[in-house]
Amino acid sequence: MEMRTHQSHLIMNTGTMAYRNLLKTMHNPDKVLDVVVQPILFMLMFSFLFGSAIAGNVHAYLPIIVPGILMQSLLSAASGSGSQINEDLHSGIYDRFKSLPIAHIAPLAGQLFADILRLFIAAVASLGTGFLLGWRPAGGFGWVVAVVLLDVFLGWAMSWIFAFYGILAKSATMVESVSLMTMLVLSFLSTAFVPMNQLPQAMQVIVHLNPVTYVIQASRMMLNHGVWTNQAWIVLGAGIVVVFIFAPLTVWAYNRKS
Repeated sequence: MEMRTHQSHLIMNTGTMAYRNLLKTMHNPDKVLDVVVQPILFMLMFSFLFGSAIAGNVHAYLPIIVPGILMQSLLSAASGSGSQINEDLHSGIYDRFKSLPIAHIAPLAGQLFADILRLFIAAVASLGTGFLLGWRPAGGFGWVVAVVLLDVFLGWAMSWIFAFYGILAKSATMVESVSLMTMLVLSFLSTAFVPMNQLPQAMQVIVHLNPVTYVIQASRMMLNHGVWTNQAWIVLGAGIVVVFIFAPLTVWAYNRKS
């Protein structure tokens, strides 16, 4: 009975902390920009800049660019976890949390669970913009749901890495800089914007080693052909491994810091 009460207490505390972090996101223009505006802006910009050069026209380019922008947006949204945690640690708010009758792990758990909704918002912004531009998933709506769930899960797994770094870093500015560079390298050195066969041979080797390439390729196959490939299994397995490794590390670092 006592264990059940403790679990319900932890769930309530985590829900409250998650709600707090979502409110902070919605009331912070920088965070809203990352989650909502950036996916829309990148979808419009890259579609009209590169559509004609790569695929002949914007409409033909959308099946290529939509999965790429989706993953880029989720990486950007996931990176916000690290800077938010770092800001809270250095602002002293966690010291205030320790004086409250709440579960010790609730602030961290609340941040990571709030990230799930942030990732879904970024996914809807990306796919919704593509739909308004004329993109239609040939695989059907069911495969859209499958892609969103898979990509959001991987984005949430990446949130643990960014959160771990956010706890260890000395400043939120450093977290944001490293997160931005990581997002740009992973997205631009992948097949997010250009098909593999249009890249130089040396670049293909680098792109092939990039894990984000597997996510985008798997997403394209599901959205455009309605097929669950081996790459999708690799992506799912990689996400599980990342959570298995970084969740305990993040909790350990959090307990030491707070």
